[in-house]
Formats: sequence, structure tokens, C-alpha cells
Amino acid sequence: MSTQGQPAGAAEPGILSAIACNLDADILSASFPLLEEGRVEALEWSFDTLFWAEQIPDWFTELLQAFAAQHRLVGHGVYFSLLSGRWTPEQQQWLQQLRALAGQFTFDHITEHFGFFTGQNFHSGAPLPIPYTSSALHLGQDRLRRIQDACQCPVGLENLAFAYSLDEVQRHGEFLDKLVEPVNGFLILDLHNLFCQLHNFAVPYEELIRLYPLDRVREIHISGGSWEESGQVPGRQVRRDTHDDAVPDEVFELLKLTMPRCPNLKFVVLEQLGNALQTEPSRAQFRHDFGRMEALVAEYRSRAVGRISQLFLPLQPWVAGPVAEDARLYEQQLQLSRILETAPSFEQAHRQLQASDLAHSAWKIEEWEPHMLETALRIAQKWQ
Repeated sequence: MSTQGQPAGAAEPGILSAIACNLDADILSASFPLLEEGRVEALEWSFDTLFWAEQIPDWFTELLQAFAAQHRLVGHGVYFSLLSGRWTPEQQQWLQQLRALAGQFTFDHITEHFGFFTGQNFHSGAPLPIPYTSSALHLGQDRLRRIQDACQCPVGLENLAFAYSLDEVQRHGEFLDKLVEPVNGFLILDLHNLFCQLHNFAVPYEELIRLYPLDRVREIHISGGSWEESGQVPGRQVRRDTHDDAVPDEVFELLKLTMPRCPNLKFVVLEQLGNALQTEPSRAQFRHDFGRMEALVAEYRSRAVGRISQLFLPLQPWVAGPVAEDARLYEQQLQLSRILETAPSFEQAHRQLQASDLAHSAWKIEEWEPHMLETALRIAQKWQ
């Protein structure tokens, strides 16, 4: 792998059990007993969800600083839209705000999502994939360099739950590896996202996991999701990464299988949306899920001796140049967003795609599975 032969870091205390904890009353209510008991070993904070806030409350800042002081605070970006074809003022502002936050908090690392957001400004909705072209690769590498320059700590990407075709699923790990290589970056391996792809494309775990650069995995996510009936393929259920339910048994099994394959794993993070934690039973289930995760991490940690983690820092200095953009990709993303957000039916979306610039292109829309195009329509129109 591309990280072989790179300098190693110091010996680590072991894999840390973490929660995704934001300034959200429901998440905090569910998490508080775990924090009070000292069981949460690290925090993941979606820092850009607070870019709208004029000031972070002092008590929340103190919580973040307590974990940052132990190098146990990680930042997870949501709204950057890494792979949109055009560079926007919002992306420039995002970098400036990240630079300021990195001066205030000591982040152990910073991560972002793969893909681009639907919508004309690409800063709302859910991330969707792009073609795995050399131009898209160059664009993503340039954006990751800018993120690393702003935060001055290791930078990583999260694998995507959604895909249009099996070919896309099978090539995802290799493309992620190439994207992070120039910054010597790492991956978040989201196991619920992996579960979505295993189910939606009927691919065996052993076949798919070997396609990922597991020596680059520094963080694992687990979460829940939902099932959706397909109207295009009767009797077929699509697994969605909606983060609004308990962690399935299958994802805990994936965690047990995957941890031993990731020699540089440092954080295992439980995620759930606050709007799914508004009742006491749901909060109790969240804490139960954390306990199951905590037990699996502790069991593996007891057997994983003498771990030396990669630093995942750039091996060469970066000299900033013009921002990478791709006008054709941007126009295709606009067309795709418009179709997904406004098409009144699957049939009309299919016809409009065939008449668009995406037809007979690197997007390979001719190979898109009907149940996944249908799912993309539902995602885009939910967030439109």
C-alpha cells in the first residue's frame, strides 16, 4: 500500500471508543450519562454544523477542550462538498473558519465526506458520488491539500454509502486511496455505509473489504439506518444511511470482523442523529449500542499489543497554486441535481438523464441500477 515505508508515530494507548457529539440537546441528553461515567474516550465533533452560530457556549467549549487536551478530539466536516466542480465562496469561507477553529482547538485529525451535494450551491442535502476520472481525482486531491493546510493535522475521507452501480462500489476503495495519497491521508471506514453497499448490490463482505486500503483506516463509524421499498424492483428493499435508528446486529458483526484488519485504527465512533433520540427508550438504546461497541473495542484492544500508529501527515510541503476546477463536471452536476430534484417520476428522470450531457459519458448512467436511481431521486427531493 502507499503508506508502507512511511514514518511511524508513537505507541498508542489503544483503540478509543468515541461518540459523535454535537451541540444538540437530544444527542447531549443521550450521551451525558456516558460522559459522566467517564466511558467516552474520545469525541467526534461535526464542527461546521456550528459555523452559523455567533458563539459556541462556554460549557460546550470546555467539553471540547477537555478532550482536545488529551489529543482525543476529532473534527468531522459535513458541508464542504469536496468534489463539486466549481470552487465557491462558501468553500473558501469554510476553510477560513476551519483554520480559525484549528487555532482554538487541538484536533487529532479532520475528516470530510466523499462526493458532492445536490443543489445549485452544493452546500445542502446528502453527498452523492461522481465519476472516477483523472480530472475528478486531481480536483479532490487539490481540495484535500487545502483542508490539510488549514488545519495542520492529519486529514481523511469517509467512504460513501450510496452508489449507482456495482462497478462504482468495487472501485470506491481504490479511488479513496488515490485521493488521500498526496496528503498521506487516511480513511474513515463507515461500516453502516459498507453494510448499505453489501446489501444494495448483493456483494459478499470478503470480496468488498479487500478492495479497501485497510492500512489507511484510522477511524471506524458505526450507526443505524432504515429500509425503503423499491417501486422499480418489486420485493426489493434498499438500505439507506439515515442515522435514525439503532445499530443493526449486522454492523456490530462487521465491526468485529473489520477491526483486526486495520493496523492503524485509532477511533471507533458511534453516530446517531439527534432527532432520533427524543425519547427515553431511544436514548437508552443509544447507550446500549455504545456499551456493545465499547465491549468489542475493549476485547480487541486486549489482544492488539505493540501497536504503532501512522502519523498520516504530509511527507512533502505543499505550495499553493490556482484552485482546481472542472467546468464540465460542474455543469453535469448542475444537470444531475436539477433532474433529481425536480423530476416528477422515475420514468421522467430516466428520460431526462438520457437526453443530458451525462449520457454516454464517464458517469456511465447506462449502467445505473434502477433501484439506486430511484433512491437518488428520493434523497435529492427530501433535501431539495
